[in-house]
Amino acid sequence: MSLSKLIEHGFRRFLPSPFTIAVLLTVLTIVLALLFGQGSEDGNQLFHILKLWEQGVWNNGLLVFAYQMMLILVLGHVLVLSKPMELLILKLTGLVKNSANAAVLVTLSTLLVSFFNWGLGLIFGALLARKVGEYAQAKNIPISYPLIGACGYAGLMVWHGGISGSAPLKVSEAGHLTELMSSFQAPSLTANLPVAISTSETIFSWSNILIFLTVLIAITALSYYLGKRVKPTEQKLNIYHFKNIGSKKHQGAERLDHSKTFSVFFGVLILIAFLVQYLPFLKQLNLTPNLLNFFMLGLAIVLHGNFSNFLRAVEEAIGDVSGILIQFPLYFGIMGIMGGSGMINQISDFFVSISTETTLPIFTFLSAGLVNIFVPSGGGQWAVQGPLVLESALALGVPLPKAIMALAYGDQLTNMLQPFWALPLLGITKLKAKEILPYTLLFMVVGGCIYILGLLLF
Repeated sequence: MSLSKLIEHGFRRFLPSPFTIAVLLTVLTIVLALLFGQGSEDGNQLFHILKLWEQGVWNNGLLVFAYQMMLILVLGHVLVLSKPMELLILKLTGLVKNSANAAVLVTLSTLLVSFFNWGLGLIFGALLARKVGEYAQAKNIPISYPLIGACGYAGLMVWHGGISGSAPLKVSEAGHLTELMSSFQAPSLTANLPVAISTSETIFSWSNILIFLTVLIAITALSYYLGKRVKPTEQKLNIYHFKNIGSKKHQGAERLDHSKTFSVFFGVLILIAFLVQYLPFLKQLNLTPNLLNFFMLGLAIVLHGNFSNFLRAVEEAIGDVSGILIQFPLYFGIMGIMGGSGMINQISDFFVSISTETTLPIFTFLSAGLVNIFVPSGGGQWAVQGPLVLESALALGVPLPKAIMALAYGDQLTNMLQPFWALPLLGITKLKAKEILPYTLLFMVVGGCIYILGLLLF
């Protein structure tokens, strides 16, 4: 059995759905808190833990965070379903000459788009890979279609260090760090936390940009090499049609839903309000989730041309968040138990005892990659693992931006191994996980070496 088939078999046999994993992790956390957590004042430890769990599940600040992360995914998907994006994808498809050229085209485009928005990059890469496959089939251009599919998924290994990254975006909000640690009932730590960490220190830091560009060049070069060496495959693809609203006549108030003038006016109004509100933040290179979502909302309405097209795209995109929508509260509940029972301090003390200022970012990177296999939501992972990373970094004097980016790098890297987010791509391209895994694993190895080297050097 090949390595890719073995990995796919292992995921199918031993890993249930992400929601079931979240439930199992919740039960495991409750058991561990009963065994190792701090005792309650009234002596009823189980009731105390269940109370902490319920408080964590409905933590108001974290529920806002969950909604922000879901909007980033939905609005990114909505953007790629617009007519201008369809034309861009078809224009890029026409540049295909051979397998190596196609691999470079899909990889480079997907990595760049995913750095801007991971939801946009996920669907853009899938549609571009599919259209490249169709074009090659129609023009009798021999390509390795599974390789092209893997290239369309490569953007998920740069997203968390990009403009839509959950952790770096959220810590740029004033008060988030304090609120996050307060949820863990660790008031002694909040005194050492900054009000916020600007994205100029994380996403737009020179070290992160350099690491991203290195990954961009290396993975693109690897794609070119594989395109030259891998044997072409035969694919039988039907034409994938972008879903657009017809041009039938509309009457009465229905015309407002299909009015280009009205929708573009409203979209431009949103973009003007965006500039009025956030121009100072943009000048300081400090992005926040609200800033990014407000911009994408206005842009999506303008690009779709009318509210009917926009809402239809929203309806199609909303299915992508159904899985993480219900998982987030469970992760917040886990966070409440770990903080209130004192387990977070015990785990942090362990990492501090085996780490140094140099090795802690590497341990954070590796542990984040492992956690991502079980918690495939970057936002959910930040909620669970973020406080541990912050506390350990404070204890060892590791710069908080570096610790946060170490978590982001580890989380995004093992997406090349974890097939959860590949499901939309597999559905669009009609490929199987075992067909793209050999290539995504190579991407992961090369990317992992770059991220570890970057954490050691910078």
